[in-house]
Amino acid sequence: MISFRRIAVLAAAFAAMGASPGAFAQGKVLRVVPHSNLSILDPIWTTAYMSRNHGYMIYDTLFGTDAKARIKPQMVDTWTMSKDGKTWTFKLRTGLAFHDGAPVTSEDVVASLKRWGRRDALGQQLMTFVEEMETPAPDTFVLKLKEPCGFVLEALGKPSSNVPFIMPKRVAETDPFKQIDDYTGSGPYIFKKDEFKPGDRAVYIKNTKYVPRKEPASGTTGGKRVYVDRVEWNLALRDPQSQVNALAKGEVDILERPAFESYGQLKEIKGVEVFNRDPMGFQYMCRFNALHPPFDKAAVRRAALAAFRQEAFLQAQVGVKEYYHTCPSMFTCNTPYATTAGSEIMAKSNMRKARELLKASGYDGTPVVLMKPTDLAAIQKLPDVAAQLMRQAGFKVDLQAMDWQTLVSRRAKKDPPSQGGWNMFCTAWVAPDIWSPLSNAALDTKGEKASWFGWPDDPKIEQLKAQFARELDLGKRKKLAAEIQAEAFAYGTHAPLGEYINPVALRTGITGLVVGPGDFYWNVKKN
Repeated sequence: MISFRRIAVLAAAFAAMGASPGAFAQGKVLRVVPHSNLSILDPIWTTAYMSRNHGYMIYDTLFGTDAKARIKPQMVDTWTMSKDGKTWTFKLRTGLAFHDGAPVTSEDVVASLKRWGRRDALGQQLMTFVEEMETPAPDTFVLKLKEPCGFVLEALGKPSSNVPFIMPKRVAETDPFKQIDDYTGSGPYIFKKDEFKPGDRAVYIKNTKYVPRKEPASGTTGGKRVYVDRVEWNLALRDPQSQVNALAKGEVDILERPAFESYGQLKEIKGVEVFNRDPMGFQYMCRFNALHPPFDKAAVRRAALAAFRQEAFLQAQVGVKEYYHTCPSMFTCNTPYATTAGSEIMAKSNMRKARELLKASGYDGTPVVLMKPTDLAAIQKLPDVAAQLMRQAGFKVDLQAMDWQTLVSRRAKKDPPSQGGWNMFCTAWVAPDIWSPLSNAALDTKGEKASWFGWPDDPKIEQLKAQFARELDLGKRKKLAAEIQAEAFAYGTHAPLGEYINPVALRTGITGLVVGPGDFYWNVKKN
């Protein structure tokens, strides 16, 4: 360890050579190439993972999920549940403060949960059980439920989009369907709004007043200790080969999501290593917009499902066999609710069947406006495969290219495709976001009131989910999950396209990356 005396000597030496003190500080700057651009800074308004990652930098959560998928307290110190299961009382831990110095209070918590509960699929489910939220003391909040609920902690510790981040009350009272413009958090980093340039860079500095938990970091739980002074996200470096070159030269420290074709090259570069920080991985899917033709008809959606062969998507997009596998389930494979129910239309997909279904559907040739991201290597080939397969089945496809942040903004529009709307897009979800019927946003089928884009309308799925939410027996929950998936395939909510991993590439001097379903930069050391 370098002593303070040694630092002083080095600083004097730098001054003698004409170097500024800031030049020495650069040794504590972590330079990251994130998986996409960042333009939306409200992690409640959108499910985009860049916004979620931004949220984890500056906000904290009541509970978190560790690397073994266990819910553990984060901002909460202690909690109790009444004997009838209807009253939950939570006490916040000491030392919680926002970046502006104001203490985090129970009123901030309640306001944040209310806003989150309007936008998140699991949050919406939780709020159907909540009768009242009380704040009997500044460090205490109470959830009073109408009836017992088996997923209270699962919801509050949700690790991925949308995450129930805690914001100041004044910010959390923003209309949940409008984006916030105040980014004051209480997390381990502070967002440098004055240095933010969309498409160029985002900067975060260490929150020196943050008080981490004592437990080791694991997933989104434990001590969020910061060992660097500054994290810079390079948003401009989008070309895969340029990313590899920058990492090889030490110009950047981490590539969050290298292009799959780059792994062979990365493994040969001295001073670079490849590390899978998310063993459970991701699931690909294509989402239909049920509001507008042609996908306003279930028969047309099912024709597309029949045309989609998972292996074709995985081979084209990933290509490295060790990094992907097919999965017939809408819920993450190898997790409790994984099932094959209803998946025959895709598992046994063939083009002849797809053509027959499309002809029988009455499809009138309406073009499918399919949005394709140009700057997100992990998914940018999926739309090309989807377009090719649908055209072979008899669809007319209008493939429209745009950057990912434009796509993220456009997919929120309910306008007809001819007026700037859309019919379909493809994306990916981390395992925890889809491993349960309650967390899987693609299964929110409340029509135009749905929390996620595509707005399917299927009361049967909502009824089954309500039963699932109230059922405490695991065996019965599994049976209900299978029924939900079978109905989702029959309706055509979306097309699951298989699962994959996308390891991070980093300089060998970077240590301490936290394993979990996100890109976290606490616990990271730069040697």
